[in-house]
Amino acid sequence: MSTQEESHRIGLIVGNETDLPTALIREINEKGAGISAELVKLGATFVDERPNYSLIIDRMSHEIPYYRTYLKHAATQGTMIIDNPFSWAADDRYYSMAMVRMLGLHGPRTLALPNKHAKLNFGPNSFRNLKYPMDWQGIIDYVGVPAILKDIDSGGRIPSQRVHSLDELIQRYDESDTRSMILQQLIESDQHIHCFVVGQEKVLTLNYAKSEDRYLANIETGGELIDRVRREALALTSAYGYDINMVEFVIDGSQPYITNGSNPCPIIDLELMSEDQFAWCVKQIANVAIDRCKNPVSQHTPFNFQRP
Repeated sequence: MSTQEESHRIGLIVGNETDLPTALIREINEKGAGISAELVKLGATFVDERPNYSLIIDRMSHEIPYYRTYLKHAATQGTMIIDNPFSWAADDRYYSMAMVRMLGLHGPRTLALPNKHAKLNFGPNSFRNLKYPMDWQGIIDYVGVPAILKDIDSGGRIPSQRVHSLDELIQRYDESDTRSMILQQLIESDQHIHCFVVGQEKVLTLNYAKSEDRYLANIETGGELIDRVRREALALTSAYGYDINMVEFVIDGSQPYITNGSNPCPIIDLELMSEDQFAWCVKQIANVAIDRCKNPVSQHTPFNFQRP
């Protein structure tokens, strides 16, 4: 292939997943148009180094801190990152619920808990800003039981725990160690809808069956409720500026509640999805990555400066 044909290179940073990276690289490479895709290979990153990628799709920096360091460096050097590492680094599950409230949408009652332990050595003065003991009864009165206790970090499928009493909440909190946790009101419902948003325009709306731990084969395409969750998922994703996002809804009667407003790295594989659902995700992600290479858009970084 000539140099002219290889005018853009797309890199993927991935973890254990295989279905999506394999299909995405094949989809992008088969479309041609002077754009190729491959897995990014990294060693040490030199501060004077300029990445040789026009765009990088990030599927793993929420798990590997070095990857996020590299991606922030690449972004300042002009590489487009899906999704913006500066926005993602500032995001978490608690902040997403604050975004839900700011946009006037419905979400369960949610609160953030102080860390049980700190990652570094600390003494009695390290927690001088915290009230002690915590008002556990007030916390339970606000959220209710049963409730959901889960990690604050966004990305992937982070396990959650159901707590049924004040004593169980304190026990699970004591086991959280250095992790940051949120506690969330449980919306009792068997109807869970997940909206996959790509490019801040395309939405795939799926019914998630908790009992089967996968998506139902039918794809939701219309009706007042589906139109509403699609609009709300698009509004949240546009507020973040994410090109890949998944918004989770629980439906109580006719009222949708957003239980997780941001997930820039949702699980996309054939164990969770049907072939048609998986193919939709691959096609749309490939399309937006190619379009961002051909028609770059501004990507916010903390500092405004002109590269020499």
